[in-house]
Amino acid sequence: MSQNAIEIRNLRKTYRGNKGTPPKEALKGVDLDIPKGSIFGLLGPNGAGKSTMINILAGLVVKSSGAVRIWGFDQDQNPRQSRAAIGVMPQELNLDPFFTPRGTLEVQAGLYGVPKAQRQSDAILEMVGLSDKAEAYARTLSGGMRRRLLLGKALVHEPHILVLDEPTAGVDIELRQMLWSNIRRLNEERGMTIILTTHYLEEAEEMCDEIAIINHGELVARDSTSNLLGRLDQRTLLIDPAAPLPALPELAGITVETRGDGTLALTYHAKEKNAGDVLEMLREAGVRIRDIRTEQADLEDVFLSLTASH
Repeated sequence: MSQNAIEIRNLRKTYRGNKGTPPKEALKGVDLDIPKGSIFGLLGPNGAGKSTMINILAGLVVKSSGAVRIWGFDQDQNPRQSRAAIGVMPQELNLDPFFTPRGTLEVQAGLYGVPKAQRQSDAILEMVGLSDKAEAYARTLSGGMRRRLLLGKALVHEPHILVLDEPTAGVDIELRQMLWSNIRRLNEERGMTIILTTHYLEEAEEMCDEIAIINHGELVARDSTSNLLGRLDQRTLLIDPAAPLPALPELAGITVETRGDGTLALTYHAKEKNAGDVLEMLREAGVRIRDIRTEQADLEDVFLSLTASH
Protein backbone atom coordinates (compact mmCIF):
# COMPACT_ATOMS: atom_id res chain seq x y z
CA MET A 1 0.00 0.00 0.00
CA SER A 2 1.14 3.55 -0.70
CA GLN A 3 2.89 5.51 2.04
CA ASN A 4 0.55 8.41 1.31
CA ALA A 5 -2.71 8.97 3.15
CA ILE A 6 -4.04 11.06 0.26
CA GLU A 7 -2.98 11.26 -3.38
CA ILE A 8 -4.41 13.98 -5.63
CA ARG A 9 -3.72 14.11 -9.36
CA ASN A 10 -4.65 16.92 -11.76
CA LEU A 11 -7.60 17.95 -9.58
CA ARG A 12 -9.85 20.56 -11.18
CA LYS A 13 -13.05 22.19 -10.09
CA THR A 14 -14.97 24.80 -12.07
CA TYR A 15 -18.10 26.44 -10.69
CA ARG A 16 -20.65 27.54 -13.25
CA GLY A 17 -21.28 31.26 -13.20
CA ASN A 18 -24.66 32.85 -12.67
CA LYS A 19 -26.35 34.74 -15.46
CA GLY A 20 -23.89 37.20 -16.92
CA THR A 21 -20.90 36.00 -14.86
CA PRO A 22 -18.17 33.71 -16.22
CA PRO A 23 -17.38 30.30 -14.67
CA LYS A 24 -14.95 30.31 -11.75
CA GLU A 25 -12.04 27.85 -11.84
CA ALA A 26 -11.46 27.11 -8.16
CA LEU A 27 -8.82 24.38 -8.66
CA LYS A 28 -6.52 24.34 -11.66
CA GLY A 29 -4.93 20.91 -11.95
CA VAL A 30 -3.55 20.38 -8.43
CA ASP A 31 -1.17 17.48 -7.74
CA LEU A 32 -0.55 16.72 -4.06
CA ASP A 33 0.59 13.80 -1.88
CA ILE A 34 0.00 13.84 1.88
CA PRO A 35 2.10 11.28 3.81
CA LYS A 36 0.57 8.89 6.32
CA GLY A 37 1.04 9.87 9.95
CA SER A 38 1.92 13.50 9.23
CA ILE A 39 0.43 16.75 10.45
CA PHE A 40 0.03 18.53 7.14
CA GLY A 41 -0.76 22.21 6.71
CA LEU A 42 -2.87 23.50 3.82
CA LEU A 43 -2.47 27.26 3.62
CA GLY A 44 -3.61 29.98 1.29
CA PRO A 45 -5.46 33.30 1.23
CA ASN A 46 -9.25 33.49 1.17
CA GLY A 47 -10.61 32.20 -2.12
CA ALA A 48 -7.43 30.24 -2.90
CA GLY A 49 -9.25 26.89 -3.23
CA LYS A 50 -8.54 25.29 0.16
CA SER A 51 -12.17 24.76 1.16
CA THR A 52 -13.06 23.44 -2.29
CA MET A 53 -10.30 20.84 -2.00
CA ILE A 54 -11.40 19.80 1.50
CA ASN A 55 -15.04 19.51 0.42
CA ILE A 56 -14.00 17.31 -2.51
CA LEU A 57 -12.03 15.06 -0.13
CA ALA A 58 -15.07 14.87 2.17
CA GLY A 59 -17.36 13.96 -0.71
CA LEU A 60 -19.40 17.15 -0.31
CA VAL A 61 -18.36 18.69 -3.64
CA VAL A 62 -18.07 16.83 -6.94
CA LYS A 63 -14.79 17.50 -8.74
CA SER A 64 -14.79 18.55 -12.39
CA SER A 65 -11.90 16.23 -13.29
CA GLY A 66 -8.83 14.54 -11.86
CA ALA A 67 -8.24 11.65 -9.47
CA VAL A 68 -8.35 11.40 -5.68
CA ARG A 69 -7.19 8.42 -3.61
CA ILE A 70 -7.91 8.38 0.13
CA TRP A 71 -6.12 5.71 2.19
CA GLY A 72 -5.57 3.75 -1.02
CA PHE A 73 -9.20 3.92 -2.18
CA ASP A 74 -10.07 5.65 -5.42
CA GLN A 75 -12.82 8.13 -4.64
CA ASP A 76 -14.72 7.31 -7.84
CA GLN A 77 -14.41 3.53 -7.66
CA ASN A 78 -14.73 3.11 -3.88
CA PRO A 79 -16.70 6.13 -2.60
CA ARG A 80 -17.90 4.44 0.60
CA GLN A 81 -14.46 3.22 1.69
CA SER A 82 -12.74 6.48 0.83
CA ARG A 83 -15.34 8.47 2.76
CA ALA A 84 -15.07 6.15 5.78
CA ALA A 85 -11.30 6.75 5.92
CA ILE A 86 -11.68 10.48 6.52
CA GLY A 87 -13.29 12.64 9.19
CA VAL A 88 -13.86 16.35 8.73
CA MET A 89 -14.23 19.03 11.37
CA PRO A 90 -15.85 21.88 9.42
CA GLN A 91 -15.42 25.56 10.11
CA GLU A 92 -19.18 26.17 10.30
CA LEU A 93 -20.98 25.26 13.54
CA ASN A 94 -23.51 22.98 11.84
CA LEU A 95 -25.18 21.16 14.73
CA ASP A 96 -28.80 20.20 15.36
CA PRO A 97 -29.81 22.41 18.32
CA PHE A 98 -32.28 19.82 19.66
CA PHE A 99 -29.77 16.97 20.03
CA THR A 100 -27.59 16.46 23.09
CA PRO A 101 -23.85 15.93 22.56
CA ARG A 102 -24.23 12.21 23.28
CA GLY A 103 -27.20 11.99 20.93
CA THR A 104 -25.27 13.88 18.24
CA LEU A 105 -22.40 11.40 18.40
CA GLU A 106 -24.75 8.40 18.43
CA VAL A 107 -26.60 9.63 15.33
CA GLN A 108 -23.31 10.34 13.55
CA ALA A 109 -22.02 6.88 14.40
CA GLY A 110 -25.22 5.37 13.05
CA LEU A 111 -24.83 7.26 9.78
CA TYR A 112 -21.39 5.66 9.38
CA GLY A 113 -22.74 2.21 10.23
CA VAL A 114 -20.79 1.84 13.48
CA PRO A 115 -22.42 -1.00 15.52
CA LYS A 116 -23.71 0.10 18.93
CA ALA A 117 -21.29 -2.23 20.73
CA GLN A 118 -18.35 -0.51 19.04
CA ARG A 119 -19.36 3.11 19.57
CA GLN A 120 -17.08 5.27 21.71
CA SER A 121 -19.40 8.21 22.39
CA ASP A 122 -18.60 8.61 26.09
CA ALA A 123 -14.84 8.25 25.54
CA ILE A 124 -14.96 10.90 22.80
CA LEU A 125 -17.00 13.25 25.00
CA GLU A 126 -14.41 12.86 27.74
CA MET A 127 -11.56 13.53 25.31
CA VAL A 128 -13.10 16.79 24.07
CA GLY A 129 -14.09 17.89 27.58
CA LEU A 130 -17.87 17.56 27.25
CA SER A 131 -18.66 14.71 29.64
CA ASP A 132 -20.52 17.05 31.98
CA LYS A 133 -22.59 18.35 29.05
CA ALA A 134 -23.45 14.95 27.59
CA GLU A 135 -27.21 15.42 28.10
CA ALA A 136 -27.44 19.18 27.51
CA TYR A 137 -29.14 20.40 24.35
CA ALA A 138 -26.64 21.57 21.74
CA ARG A 139 -28.42 24.95 21.58
CA THR A 140 -27.35 25.62 25.19
CA LEU A 141 -23.65 25.04 24.48
CA SER A 142 -21.21 27.92 24.07
CA GLY A 143 -19.46 28.46 20.76
CA GLY A 144 -16.30 26.84 22.08
CA MET A 145 -18.20 23.77 23.31
CA ARG A 146 -19.90 23.41 19.92
CA ARG A 147 -16.52 23.46 18.24
CA ARG A 148 -15.35 20.67 20.57
CA LEU A 149 -18.45 18.69 19.65
CA LEU A 150 -17.64 19.10 15.95
CA LEU A 151 -14.27 17.50 16.64
CA GLY A 152 -16.05 14.65 18.41
CA LYS A 153 -18.40 14.15 15.44
CA ALA A 154 -15.42 13.84 13.11
CA LEU A 155 -13.97 11.03 15.26
CA VAL A 156 -16.97 8.73 15.79
CA HIS A 157 -16.07 6.31 12.99
CA GLU A 158 -12.35 6.23 13.94
CA PRO A 159 -11.05 7.63 10.66
CA HIS A 160 -7.45 7.25 9.52
CA ILE A 161 -7.39 10.89 8.40
CA LEU A 162 -8.73 13.94 10.25
CA VAL A 163 -9.29 17.19 8.36
CA LEU A 164 -9.55 20.37 10.41
CA ASP A 165 -10.89 23.41 8.56
CA GLU A 166 -9.84 26.53 10.48
CA PRO A 167 -10.32 24.69 13.81
CA THR A 168 -9.26 27.55 16.09
CA ALA A 169 -10.78 30.50 14.22
CA GLY A 170 -12.43 32.80 16.75
CA VAL A 171 -11.84 30.62 19.82
CA ASP A 172 -10.17 31.58 23.07
CA ILE A 173 -6.64 30.60 24.06
CA GLU A 174 -7.76 27.86 26.48
CA LEU A 175 -9.87 26.09 23.85
CA ARG A 176 -7.13 26.46 21.25
CA GLN A 177 -4.65 24.77 23.57
CA MET A 178 -7.14 21.97 24.32
CA LEU A 179 -7.75 21.37 20.60
CA TRP A 180 -4.05 21.23 19.83
CA SER A 181 -3.38 18.91 22.75
CA ASN A 182 -6.02 16.49 21.44
CA ILE A 183 -4.72 16.75 17.89
CA ARG A 184 -1.14 15.97 18.96
CA ARG A 185 -2.39 13.01 20.99
CA LEU A 186 -4.39 11.61 18.07
CA ASN A 187 -1.35 11.92 15.85
CA GLU A 188 1.17 10.49 18.32
CA GLU A 189 -0.90 7.72 19.94
CA ARG A 190 -3.05 6.58 17.02
CA GLY A 191 -0.83 7.59 14.12
CA MET A 192 -3.73 9.58 12.70
CA THR A 193 -2.94 11.76 9.70
CA ILE A 194 -4.00 15.36 10.38
CA ILE A 195 -4.71 17.90 7.64
CA LEU A 196 -5.01 21.46 8.86
CA THR A 197 -6.14 24.65 7.20
CA THR A 198 -5.51 27.78 9.21
CA HIS A 199 -5.05 31.52 8.99
CA TYR A 200 -2.85 31.42 12.09
CA LEU A 201 0.54 30.96 10.48
CA GLU A 202 2.31 30.57 13.81
CA GLU A 203 0.17 27.49 14.50
CA ALA A 204 1.11 25.90 11.19
CA GLU A 205 4.75 26.72 11.86
CA GLU A 206 4.59 25.08 15.30
CA MET A 207 2.35 22.10 14.48
CA CYS A 208 2.92 21.00 10.89
CA ASP A 209 5.58 18.62 9.57
CA GLU A 210 4.89 19.66 5.99
CA ILE A 211 2.99 22.49 4.34
CA ALA A 212 1.34 23.10 0.97
CA ILE A 213 0.46 26.64 -0.10
CA ILE A 214 -2.37 27.18 -2.57
CA ASN A 215 -3.09 30.44 -4.37
CA HIS A 216 -5.63 31.12 -7.14
CA GLY A 217 -6.40 27.40 -7.39
CA GLU A 218 -2.79 26.38 -7.97
CA LEU A 219 -0.18 24.73 -5.75
CA VAL A 220 2.60 27.30 -5.36
CA ALA A 221 4.72 25.44 -2.78
CA ARG A 222 4.87 22.10 -1.00
CA ASP A 223 7.75 21.21 1.29
CA SER A 224 8.74 20.49 4.86
CA THR A 225 8.12 23.42 7.17
CA SER A 226 11.86 23.83 7.81
CA ASN A 227 12.69 23.83 4.08
CA LEU A 228 9.98 26.40 3.36
CA LEU A 229 11.44 28.68 6.02
CA GLY A 230 14.87 28.19 4.44
CA ARG A 231 13.63 29.33 1.03
CA LEU A 232 13.81 33.01 1.79
CA ASP A 233 17.07 34.50 0.62
CA GLN A 234 16.67 37.60 2.80
CA ARG A 235 18.63 37.73 6.06
CA THR A 236 18.63 40.28 8.87
CA LEU A 237 21.43 41.01 11.35
CA LEU A 238 20.52 42.96 14.48
CA ILE A 239 23.36 45.07 15.84
CA ASP A 240 23.57 46.87 19.19
CA PRO A 241 26.18 49.63 18.66
CA ALA A 242 28.72 50.17 21.44
CA ALA A 243 28.10 53.92 21.18
CA PRO A 244 25.36 56.12 19.66
CA LEU A 245 25.83 56.71 15.95
CA PRO A 246 25.75 60.27 14.55
CA ALA A 247 24.23 58.90 11.33
CA LEU A 248 23.27 55.55 9.82
CA PRO A 249 26.15 53.93 7.95
CA GLU A 250 25.69 53.64 4.20
CA LEU A 251 26.57 50.08 3.19
CA ALA A 252 26.42 48.99 -0.45
CA GLY A 253 23.72 46.38 -1.08
CA ILE A 254 22.47 46.46 2.53
CA THR A 255 19.34 48.12 3.89
CA VAL A 256 20.08 49.75 7.26
CA GLU A 257 17.28 50.76 9.62
CA THR A 258 17.08 51.85 13.25
CA ARG A 259 14.56 50.16 15.53
CA GLY A 260 12.81 51.78 18.47
CA ASP A 261 15.33 50.46 21.01
CA GLY A 262 18.31 51.80 19.02
CA THR A 263 19.14 48.46 17.43
CA LEU A 264 20.46 48.56 13.87
CA ALA A 265 18.66 46.15 11.51
CA LEU A 266 20.81 45.25 8.51
CA THR A 267 18.95 43.37 5.79
CA TYR A 268 20.83 41.72 2.93
CA HIS A 269 20.55 38.85 0.42
CA ALA A 270 22.43 35.67 1.30
CA LYS A 271 23.27 34.98 -2.35
CA GLU A 272 25.18 38.24 -2.53
CA LYS A 273 26.79 38.51 0.91
CA ASN A 274 27.36 36.55 4.09
CA ALA A 275 27.33 37.71 7.68
CA GLY A 276 31.12 38.05 7.70
CA ASP A 277 30.98 40.47 4.76
CA VAL A 278 28.39 42.58 6.59
CA LEU A 279 30.45 42.74 9.78
CA GLU A 280 33.56 43.71 7.83
CA MET A 281 31.65 46.55 6.12
CA LEU A 282 30.48 47.77 9.53
CA ARG A 283 34.05 47.72 10.87
CA GLU A 284 35.25 49.73 7.88
CA ALA A 285 32.43 52.22 8.50
CA GLY A 286 33.72 52.71 12.05
CA VAL A 287 30.79 51.04 13.83
CA ARG A 288 31.79 49.34 17.08
CA ILE A 289 29.53 46.45 18.09
CA ARG A 290 28.34 45.65 21.63
CA ASP A 291 26.04 42.75 20.69
CA ILE A 292 24.88 40.95 17.58
CA ARG A 293 22.10 38.50 16.78
CA THR A 294 20.24 37.19 13.77
CA GLU A 295 16.54 37.44 12.95
CA GLN A 296 14.99 34.37 11.39
CA ALA A 297 12.35 34.46 8.69
CA ASP A 298 9.01 33.06 9.81
CA LEU A 299 6.29 31.29 7.90
CA GLU A 300 4.41 34.53 7.30
CA ASP A 301 7.39 35.89 5.37
CA VAL A 302 7.44 32.75 3.21
CA PHE A 303 3.69 32.84 2.70
CA LEU A 304 3.66 36.48 1.60
CA SER A 305 6.68 35.97 -0.63
CA LEU A 306 5.18 32.97 -2.44
CA THR A 307 1.64 34.30 -2.83
CA ALA A 308 2.82 37.72 -3.99
CA SER A 309 4.70 36.13 -6.88
CA HIS A 310 1.61 34.29 -8.17
